Amino acid sequence: MKALLIHGAEQMSVEEVPLPEPTGTQVRVRMLYGGICGSDLHYYFQGRNGEYEVREPFIPGHEISGVVDLDPSGRLAPGTPVTIAPATYGTSEPGIEGRRHLWPGGSYLGSASTMPHTQGGMSEYRVVEDFMIRVLPENLDLRTAALAEPLAVGLHAITVSAVDVTGARALVSGAGPIGLCVAAALVARGAADVTVTDVMPEPLERARAVGAHHTVNVAHEGIPAMAYDVVFECSGAAPAVSPALSAVRRAGTVVQVGMLPNEMVGVNLAPFVSKEVTYVGTFRFNNEIDDAVALLAAHPAIASIITHVIPANDAVAAFETARDSRISGKVLVDLWSSEGGTASEGGTASQGSSISKSDVTR
Repeated sequence: MKALLIHGAEQMSVEEVPLPEPTGTQVRVRMLYGGICGSDLHYYFQGRNGEYEVREPFIPGHEISGVVDLDPSGRLAPGTPVTIAPATYGTSEPGIEGRRHLWPGGSYLGSASTMPHTQGGMSEYRVVEDFMIRVLPENLDLRTAALAEPLAVGLHAITVSAVDVTGARALVSGAGPIGLCVAAALVARGAADVTVTDVMPEPLERARAVGAHHTVNVAHEGIPAMAYDVVFECSGAAPAVSPALSAVRRAGTVVQVGMLPNEMVGVNLAPFVSKEVTYVGTFRFNNEIDDAVALLAAHPAIASIITHVIPANDAVAAFETARDSRISGKVLVDLWSSEGGTASEGGTASQGSSISKSDVTR
């Protein structure tokens, strides 16, 4: 079978790898679409994501959808459309019994945090544990279903906030794919005023498409102080933290969704103290992927987050497109599906045949 493999910084190839065979409680899935996440971009362009370095050939991808190919138990028929919850879980510890995603010793598809690396889903086939499978409702197409994982991240951020967002005034800082998922989830859950900020106009246009009530280009405008009940900082840019703490109301909540650099950063904590702000972090998701699947089926407009579907043989073009937020929201890689990488509704498909600037393997 074919698979995309990252060998190091800007070294990626399409290669033939062995077809995996399911054992025990495993299911083999014919992969069709894989979304490019920020971590995938780091692994390809830098050869590492934070402290996790690519040390062996590595298949990226954890935002994935496909159809069942083989379920030895007979529970799932071949062709059943599915998305995949990419986490396995380690061992519980006191205080986090209900937070499986934080248990040490777990793994996540498409992660170099383990050795051997936990291979991802950007291949023709992937074997996963049966508890990772989520069968899609009839009205949810496979392309849109690739958004289930990032939307679950957005829903988990709302869960972690502990704020009833119905009727709330919410600010989303950063209109990348995760920020767009948070904004779409807030709108769907009845927030009265969802404002999204970014430094470029194109991502803000995408925010309006998913229902944001207001957008602010912070390259030219300021954010009003104490105007929001809850703020979701999704940019992962250290300079955005202080404005988030300023923008939230007294006794409001700021959720740090974007991954900040693993280093000391300067933050103005005076508003945090004087307003008794609750400032919390959020990591991946716990059980929210089921809600994400239901939300995608109920709100088709969320699919507008997908701007490009690009064939796997043009993976370099896909990754280059995904890192340019002026031209792209969520970019999907078409994993050699029968459609051959044709454009999704409202999106575009790249044409061409090169796979890597420096390493082409067929």
